[in-house]
Amino acid sequence: MRRIVNIIAILGIVLPALASCRAISNFLHDDEVVAEVGAERLYRSDLDAVIPKGTPAEDSVRLAMQYINTWASDMVYVTIAEQQLSKTEKDVSKELEEYRKSLLKYRYEQLYVNERLDTAVTDETVEEYYGSHQEKFRLARPLVKARFLRISSESPALVQIRKMMGSSDANDLVEADSIAFSSAVKFTTWGNEWIDISVLAREFVTDPSHLQSQMKDRWIRQEDTTGFVNIAFVAEMLPAGELAPVEYSAPQIKDIIISARKQNLINTLEQDLLKDARENGQFVIH
Repeated sequence: MRRIVNIIAILGIVLPALASCRAISNFLHDDEVVAEVGAERLYRSDLDAVIPKGTPAEDSVRLAMQYINTWASDMVYVTIAEQQLSKTEKDVSKELEEYRKSLLKYRYEQLYVNERLDTAVTDETVEEYYGSHQEKFRLARPLVKARFLRISSESPALVQIRKMMGSSDANDLVEADSIAFSSAVKFTTWGNEWIDISVLAREFVTDPSHLQSQMKDRWIRQEDTTGFVNIAFVAEMLPAGELAPVEYSAPQIKDIIISARKQNLINTLEQDLLKDARENGQFVIH
C-alpha cells in the first residue's frame, strides 16, 4: 500500500509539471526523451508518429500533452500491476496464445472470403427475398420524400418557392428546386427517394415525433431568432407499421444476402479443413 501511495504522490508532482506548455516545449526540442515513468521512456519519435505534420504549434502541444498523460497512466497501471500481482496472475501466456490463434483464424477467414465472395446481388434476388420476408420490413418510423431548405425569412424568393414546391407539375418542381438552390443558405432534396423521417428531423434539430406534430398540410416551418427559417415540404409519407418499399429496403437486403453468403463460405471452409485433416491423418480422435 505504501508503494502505491508513493507512486500516486510522484504522479501528483510529475503530471502537473508535464502539463506546463514550457515543460512540453523543452521536452520536444531539447531532448529525445519526452517523459519517463520508472524505467520506461517515451521518445520524441513516438509523439511525431501520432501528431500529424503541419499541426499548429499550440495544437501540437495539446495533443502531445494528451498522449503523454495517457501513456504515463498506462505505464503507472502496468508498474503497479507488476508489483501487486502474483507470478501466476501475471502469466498471460495462455491468453496471448489463444488471442494469437483467434487472430490468425480471423485473418485467414478474411483472406479466404475476400477471394471467393460473390458480392453481386441482382434485382430479382432482392425482390425474391423481399417477397419471402416482408414482415422484416415493417416500418418502425415513417418514411418521407421531402425537400428541405434554410432561407432568409425576408427572401423575395420564399413565396415563389413555396408555391411551386407544392405543385404537382413536374416543371414547377424543377423550377422550385432551381430557385431554392440559388436562393437558400442550404437546400437538400429527397424528392425521388424515400428517407427515414429522422433524417429530416435532424435538419430541424428535433426528434421525429415532434417534427410530425409540426407538419401542417405537408409543410413544416421553423423560424429562429437569426432571421432565417427552416422549411420542408413532404411530398409523400409512409406511416410507421406499413411495409417499406422494396427500393428502400434493397441496400439492407443486399447486406443480408451477402452476409449469408459470407457465413456459408466460412462454414464450408471449416468443414473442408476438418475433412482434409482427417483424410491426411492430421486430425485423429483417440
